[in-house]
Amino acid sequence: MSDNEQATTTTTDPAVWTTLQARDAKALIDFFVDALGFVSTATYDDGDVVHHAELRRPGTAGGIMLGTYDADKPWGREPGSGTAYVVVPDVDALYERATAQGATIMRPLDDTDYGSREFGVDDLEGNSWTFGTYPGAPLPE
Repeated sequence: MSDNEQATTTTTDPAVWTTLQARDAKALIDFFVDALGFVSTATYDDGDVVHHAELRRPGTAGGIMLGTYDADKPWGREPGSGTAYVVVPDVDALYERATAQGATIMRPLDDTDYGSREFGVDDLEGNSWTFGTYPGAPLPE
């Protein structure tokens, strides 16, 4: 894409991706799929090394891109240092799924003062995830 071209997306395409690096990227992908309902949409790997993977969660507009951690890369970031908030339509069902799969719950399902119902979980690499119903404040007009 040249400097003058603009990327085009549809309302279902993620416009913001959370990016992570993992010591065991394949296990982390399995965790997101099995415990948190993500769908693996792309994986480019070579043996145990995941060069690039993409995960999407049905019914949401965001996504995760991840790969195997390599401290020698200029974009290398220590695994386990990420946090994210994911808006989900049925947080109760996801909480049940996550707990049934043995996810590490860091904050139990609860209602907040700002009108969200949410819970927090740590993934296998130590990243913190909050799943809830609060979509954020609307843009000012």
